[in-house]
Amino acid sequence: MPLVSTVGPGRRPPREEVRRALLDAAAQVFARQGVDGASVGDVAAAAGFTKGAVYSNFGSKDDLVAALVEDRVSAYLELGLAAVSDTDASLGEKARALGDRLTRAADEQRDWQLLFLELWQRAVRSGAVDGAFVDRRRELHAAVTDAVTAHLDQAGAEPPLPPAELATLLMALSNGLALERQIDPAGVPDDLFGRVLALVVGDRSAS
Repeated sequence: MPLVSTVGPGRRPPREEVRRALLDAAAQVFARQGVDGASVGDVAAAAGFTKGAVYSNFGSKDDLVAALVEDRVSAYLELGLAAVSDTDASLGEKARALGDRLTRAADEQRDWQLLFLELWQRAVRSGAVDGAFVDRRRELHAAVTDAVTAHLDQAGAEPPLPPAELATLLMALSNGLALERQIDPAGVPDDLFGRVLALVVGDRSAS
């Protein structure tokens, strides 16, 4: 079933609306069928448009994949920043809020994690260390490192690890726990990620 109904005669949807629908469809189709197993036509059909809409907005399938990676990385970063936006919260409270929000996001959008695995496998198998996926991951890591540094400085806290290593740990925990939770939800409590992050930044009340 299409994610977006095909528009009727006489109405041309805004370009941004079409682009958004195609990205959402691509995330779902690529996660379930694989990037190489899915066609441009599959993505277009899932969004309720023709293949021409994909080519006019992204140029090629590779360009669509690159745009999708950019979109999902940006969404992940925005989600994390929103979770720690309370300036009155303690560092431990922010850590728990971040872990809890990312856990809910993984539950709400299970295809995201499948898509991550698909793109990760593609990058590893091809050895594309300069591909879109790896490049965007590096940009995300740099942004997370900057955010970690800013929140530690604001709290006047001594980091248990260098901020760049904390960013690596956060990203690895986010992906790893999301995968474990998909297989065995009962084995990964709702608040586990948040409690672990709070412990990492020195909040012993989280244990």
